[in-house]
Amino acid sequence: MDIVNIVSDQWEVLDLVKAVSSLLVGMMLGAERELKDKAAGFRTITLICLGSTLFTVLSYKLGGGESEDATRIASYVVSGIGFLGAGVIFKDGFSINGLTTASIIWIAAAIGMSIGFGQFYTALTFLAASFFIIHLGGIINRKFLTMISLKSIEIQIRKTDYENRQQIEKDIKSFCKRLELKQMEDINDVITLHYECKVLTKNLGDLEDYLVFSKLVSNFKM
Repeated sequence: MDIVNIVSDQWEVLDLVKAVSSLLVGMMLGAERELKDKAAGFRTITLICLGSTLFTVLSYKLGGGESEDATRIASYVVSGIGFLGAGVIFKDGFSINGLTTASIIWIAAAIGMSIGFGQFYTALTFLAASFFIIHLGGIINRKFLTMISLKSIEIQIRKTDYENRQQIEKDIKSFCKRLELKQMEDINDVITLHYECKVLTKNLGDLEDYLVFSKLVSNFKM
């Protein structure tokens, strides 16, 4: 058996179409993350999509096509991608970062698997839906949903006025859903309080007015 026959027996044109399609999908999703300078960017998400497609193609071929075994290898891709997604999620104070990137890793793998099984129309539909929510989700949040802003506030008060701290915190809490003291410094008899707070966007202006005009606050930075 010559090399041409070996290649023709093991390779199909459809496999090449799947590989190219997966490459393009991964590049499109990865480019969006790369432009926003996220931990998992262009190369990472492209390779995730390609890998998911390859595992699915192998699962389909080695599992006998239409049999139940065709999904045996591919089923482990789901749990494997879960570990990758968890690796880009981290907590910073009130903020939890990386959830969108983890979700894009998840959908990239799902679309890659769909391509691997030859479900091109399904893959295209979910790719379009993904780009819709990625690019328009922020606008929908701002226009129609209640937004919560995460703010870091630095407040300075004189040491002789330290007893005003409780009143300041009480006033700020009236604008915030949650307030947490992260750090306190005493430099040259000036107490600097570092807070993190969750404030409703509609209350942000009132909070700013309070910090600007309050006689209890010497200086602030937000």
